[in-house]
Amino acid sequence: MGSKRANGEGSIYQRSDGRWCSAIVADDPVTGQRHRTVLYGKTRTEVRHKLKAATERAEAGGPVRDAKATVAAWLAQWRATALEASTRKPTTKELYSSLCRKHLEPEPFGAKPLDRLRPVDVDALIIALRDKKLADSTVRQVYTVLRLALDDAMRDGLLASNVAAKVKRPRVTQSEARYLPTADVKRLLQAAEKSRYYAVLTLIAGTGLRKGEALALTWADIDFAAATLRVRGTLSRVGKQKIVTEPKTEKSRRTLPLSPAMVALLRRHRASQRADQLRAGSEWAASGHVFTSQHGTPLEPRAVLRALTTAAKAAGIKGANVHTLRHSAATGWIENGVSLKAVSEALGHSSIAITGDVYAHVSEQATLEAMTLLSDAIGV
Repeated sequence: MGSKRANGEGSIYQRSDGRWCSAIVADDPVTGQRHRTVLYGKTRTEVRHKLKAATERAEAGGPVRDAKATVAAWLAQWRATALEASTRKPTTKELYSSLCRKHLEPEPFGAKPLDRLRPVDVDALIIALRDKKLADSTVRQVYTVLRLALDDAMRDGLLASNVAAKVKRPRVTQSEARYLPTADVKRLLQAAEKSRYYAVLTLIAGTGLRKGEALALTWADIDFAAATLRVRGTLSRVGKQKIVTEPKTEKSRRTLPLSPAMVALLRRHRASQRADQLRAGSEWAASGHVFTSQHGTPLEPRAVLRALTTAAKAAGIKGANVHTLRHSAATGWIENGVSLKAVSEALGHSSIAITGDVYAHVSEQATLEAMTLLSDAIGV
């Protein structure tokens, strides 16, 4: 049974079963071919709204209708194609893939069809992640990965809009840095003194280097005459390989001064490494790295963490990790009057604001002590 159409309305008619329907012919943004899509509704008004929305989407170059593939199916394809083809660092690709598999692809979120995904579903995902007691930074990373993947789904003509973009990015609450008093750092290093990892742990504790930055150092980065070291990369494990990647920011690429004690430590370490090379003979891998195994290969990042954990346990120190040594170095500098700007540059932070947020409690205490000394000096 037919019915008179409203002005500007396409062909809308009622079927014998009572349903209303219409059709739109538009180019498929994926294949470029003309495709006819039939739209159904219980009322003429419902179909008219669907036809109007489909027409607007087609005119904007998007798909008439979102893809029906599940979120999990798309993410698996996205990991293998768009993510892999991107220029992101291998460590970032591995992280994003891991976040997809752990938090986005499993049900119930991963089972949702793309064409039924709504902003409220993303909100529910964020709540579920927080309920699992995940760190704020992890929740934000999961959201970031989802938004990137849905952006690529739009690019490929599978979606007309990105629902994740309509959800506010999860907030990260800045927490105070966990650090150790200087006496505890000394006890920890003494407990590690006889291990192969003593030199690298001591360098991190004395310079505030990140673990990956220390492990990426080569002897070419050490200038004994000038008593400096250059930070030019980060060593990480990606799959079965240990790789060195470029620093994340320009500020991370930096030159640090070395104290006389650090220079002496590195000289002793180089002599010890040469002894390893003589023992290894033809099995020695000439990687050029400062910190190596007994066969010359770069140290395993996870082994450095295990060494520190073992030393901390032996010293009776709880809750310490390699990053704790970095925080302890920064805290020690601030407590001894080093400016926040100098600390920020030494740590390789992208801005002094980050340093200020992380070490605000320490800098406030240092400022108070400085003011107290000044007040005493002027007789207040």
